Amino acid sequence: MCGIAGFIGTNNHERIKAMTDIMTYRGPDDAGYYNDDIIALGHRRLSINDLEGGHQPIANEKGDILLLCNGEIYNSPSLRAELQSRGHTFRTATDVEVILHLYEEKGEKCFADLRGMFGVAIWDKENRKLLLARDHMGQKPVFFATKGNEIAFASEPKCILESGILGREVDLEALWHYMSLRYMPDDHSLFAGVKKLPAATYAVWQDGKLRTEKYWHLDTFKNKLDGDEKELTDELEKLLLETIEMHLLSDVPVGTFLSGGIDSSLITAMTAKITGKKFNTFSIGVNDQINELPWAEKIAKQYNLNWCTETVEADLIGTIPEMIYHMDEPADPFGVGVYLVSQVASKYDKVVLSGDGGDENFAGYDRFAGQKLARLYGLIPGFLRRGVIGPVIGLIPESFGYKSLAGKLRWLNDVGGHAKTPGDAYARSMSVLRFTQEQKDELFTEKAIKQIADGDSVAQILKYFDDGTATEYLDKMLYTDLMTRIPDQLLAISDRMSMAHSIEIRPPLIDYKVTEFAASLPCSIKLRGTGTGLKYILRNVAKRYMGADLVDRPKQGFGFPIAKWLRTDLANFQRNLFKQSRFVELGLFKQEAIDRLMNEHIGGKADHNFRLWILINLEIWHRMCIEGESIDSCHDLIKKLM
Repeated sequence: MCGIAGFIGTNNHERIKAMTDIMTYRGPDDAGYYNDDIIALGHRRLSINDLEGGHQPIANEKGDILLLCNGEIYNSPSLRAELQSRGHTFRTATDVEVILHLYEEKGEKCFADLRGMFGVAIWDKENRKLLLARDHMGQKPVFFATKGNEIAFASEPKCILESGILGREVDLEALWHYMSLRYMPDDHSLFAGVKKLPAATYAVWQDGKLRTEKYWHLDTFKNKLDGDEKELTDELEKLLLETIEMHLLSDVPVGTFLSGGIDSSLITAMTAKITGKKFNTFSIGVNDQINELPWAEKIAKQYNLNWCTETVEADLIGTIPEMIYHMDEPADPFGVGVYLVSQVASKYDKVVLSGDGGDENFAGYDRFAGQKLARLYGLIPGFLRRGVIGPVIGLIPESFGYKSLAGKLRWLNDVGGHAKTPGDAYARSMSVLRFTQEQKDELFTEKAIKQIADGDSVAQILKYFDDGTATEYLDKMLYTDLMTRIPDQLLAISDRMSMAHSIEIRPPLIDYKVTEFAASLPCSIKLRGTGTGLKYILRNVAKRYMGADLVDRPKQGFGFPIAKWLRTDLANFQRNLFKQSRFVELGLFKQEAIDRLMNEHIGGKADHNFRLWILINLEIWHRMCIEGESIDSCHDLIKKLM
């Protein structure tokens, strides 16, 4: 795992070190550089494979093609053997060198052959061509910016900003979509001019022009597998064992995250079966919050593993500056858990396997099952829903607890009662706790709205939901999640929060071969109602490795009582922060709209905790990432405003 950076333009050699130094935490073990009259390349290395010889940039036999890679290539042993049989000579024992020789063989088509996670840059000297590429699922990031005949690229936006190729400005369109989606879709970042290379895509920069192309599409939803339940469960178990074994490719010890949930427990148990050895597992608990540590401990003891755990204080607001610095985006509550458990793991190992992707591939969220109920609710005559049921639901006292009855009923009324199409229902289910189109119209000023060319956030979801790749309703939801939330939110958080502590996370359940297999499974074997019917087939596999008491217990998740805190301990903090809102000062947000959301929440009239969390983080993000304030100064600001 590493950080990569490069610059084509004038004075490139003076910029590259600053671009790489700013992300030393991504690769504290080594630094490498290359400069000529055209391009500068920089690399920060976290040494995992070929500890002594894996220095980058790596050159091919002739020295006319150079490679930077952030990631791991799990099928590199078989690819290496094949390439050597064709006469290729390898300079290192590192896994990523296979990319160089594949490029010599196949050119731009080489990336489809790779099984792993990667953000890649290839400099073809002879053709004066730069290639950038991301892995199939978007596990590893690549950002870039262009200006005239210049291009800068890097693993993180802050590195591109450090190059000086452009100034620090807010991308209003990305901001608009983020308010509803909680992620930046497709090629957006929050910085004007900084683009994100989408997953399964490569870009070519040549003669001052840029073109992009997809090299892989998830197209197995329509090719449903035959076989009975046991046969398909056996096949899934075999694939997962093979995939996990590939993910263990490493010259350093590999541990696992062990939350106590089904997915991380299954990955841990299968890893134990494959290796037959004791390894480290990592868990965290948060004081006074949902705690799954007893279940994690049970798995660690069952397989005789080292259980490394810590119980931490729930200082959510205190982690915001660090999280924003590493995300280059507003902090997400989900990221706190990844950040804290990575901090624990960094004391022992460099590489960990995680259970990310199980819910998205195998239908593990309540909202997947809830859509059926929402469609039934939508069959109730409109005059009853609008005139009787809706007003009654509105009278139910607001609850700020996890999975509250009030929240579920409001979700049902909004999704089932107002959606015009199945796609609209799904889109509403994804953003019901965030900003709706109407709420953004109230929040943003006319000045800001006029600068937004494409303001349809729902369309960012529907373009996948309705593109015909999947036909069944559940598959449409799963496919949309895999094309949007997975690369743009879940995996982005996983990468940044782990790399903040120089930890490489490998999630076998989101390997693209596993994703292709999951897509080909009949919907009936993935989802059979709520509770134990969620991710049904994955539960069947898990029962072969652990007790039914763990597998069949209700899904708990990892969360903080943000709603309660914003009404109590953090009430004064947000009041003071919003009094000096940067977005109001810039003429982007309306002060009265922010005040209304805050006062309704503090007064218990509505639950705006997700919306207020977004606004709080945007304020701190602007100070750090646009104005250039330090982590320490933002900590001081938080203390002052409390």
